[in-house]
Amino acid sequence: MKKSVKIIICIFIILIIIGGIIFLIDYNRITNNKAPLIMSFRKENNSNEDKVTNKEVGKIVKVDGILYYDTGKESTIKERCGTVDGQISTNIPTNEIPVEDNQSNFPGKYGYQYVTKDTIELHIEEKWIVFKANTQINTTLTLEDKIKDNTIWCGTFQLIWNDLKNDLAKQDIKFEQQLEVVDNLNKETFKTKDLSDKYYYKKYGTPTAELKKEIEKAIKDKFNEKSDILDDFEWVVKDKGDYFLYAMLKKEFQFNKAFEELEKGKFANYENVNYFGIEKDSESDELRAQVKVLYYNSKDDFSIKLKTKQEDEVILCKNPKGNTFNEIYTNIAGQSNNYQGNKNIQKGELLKVPNIKVNEKTEFTDLEKKPFLFANGDTYRIEKALQTIQFELDRTGGKIKSEAGMMVRKESAVMIDEIREFALDDTFAIFLIEDGKDKPYFASKISDITKFQ
Repeated sequence: MKKSVKIIICIFIILIIIGGIIFLIDYNRITNNKAPLIMSFRKENNSNEDKVTNKEVGKIVKVDGILYYDTGKESTIKERCGTVDGQISTNIPTNEIPVEDNQSNFPGKYGYQYVTKDTIELHIEEKWIVFKANTQINTTLTLEDKIKDNTIWCGTFQLIWNDLKNDLAKQDIKFEQQLEVVDNLNKETFKTKDLSDKYYYKKYGTPTAELKKEIEKAIKDKFNEKSDILDDFEWVVKDKGDYFLYAMLKKEFQFNKAFEELEKGKFANYENVNYFGIEKDSESDELRAQVKVLYYNSKDDFSIKLKTKQEDEVILCKNPKGNTFNEIYTNIAGQSNNYQGNKNIQKGELLKVPNIKVNEKTEFTDLEKKPFLFANGDTYRIEKALQTIQFELDRTGGKIKSEAGMMVRKESAVMIDEIREFALDDTFAIFLIEDGKDKPYFASKISDITKFQ
């Protein structure tokens, strides 16, 4: 008998023996009301796949327009009202984000109760499970600060810091234990020269009721706006050397032609995201003319510029490289200068940009209550530092409004010293800059689109 035939016979016998063993094991498992090995293995694999999917998106509910995320924690409240405040009434697939109120992306109808302004608890399987609004967006103070995902910046706070440093303190601001962000603010990486004066207003003076009224009248006359922060400050003069510093920035811009509204799609692991742009089969040369390709390495590594009717340019960059907005912006400029490819969007190429809507108010507590010196030797502290940033972008254009306010109090104590695909459907950065200016006046890095729509 040939050697090869013997090997085949041996393998066949081994397979018969293994099959017999598995049969005996499964027979024993079935006898004991357990699933066969193969079914058990499939079930375990499916369970693991479900866990991965669930981990990627998580359990989410939408109530009163707010998305609440499962914390995985059980409530510690011992006594509660027996009446629920509402009920989850509709369910969608686990890999989608709820778009309607009282909707969840997991099965079941559950009553819920409000606990705090950003927390609700769902009654699930006889337990109250904590769901928390995950609306936090990081606000950075300068273009030089190290950034995380889901971070925004606007130049208004830098403008009032420049006035504090140059006009009032007349020297760099130095805390006893100096902060990196203060060193970055002292660098003045954004100045009034980086923005036309018709788009901003700033003022500082003694924090009297008269100054507050003057600011309110000025922003009403210039921007037809009311302040969202002035009432948060204490308008009392505790020392004749006290100061209040304020700035508002407001701009609106439109595209020459509104981009196409695209079908809702996926952004990273999130479903049902609103997009605008240019379809591959679009016949509109006008829309393509509004887009300039800065560079294109792949569908996951590119940057583009959207032109507007005004002097504003919207720069978008997928998977930005850099630890600060300045590094990202410099990298975009460098790659753009070296890019030799086609800088026009061609027919057959897709442009896909997510709608953006963000409204953040941040108090910079790290800057507060720390003594520092003016050049004349007087000691001051920042009592309160606030900034708001409101930004929207859609198929027609965009608008931004930002305020910054800082109350500075004088202290009496002495102080110590291919066919390309331009789909922004994953982490990306956005900058707004006036044509001909050196620095952007707004920046954002976005990885969780649910916080921006």
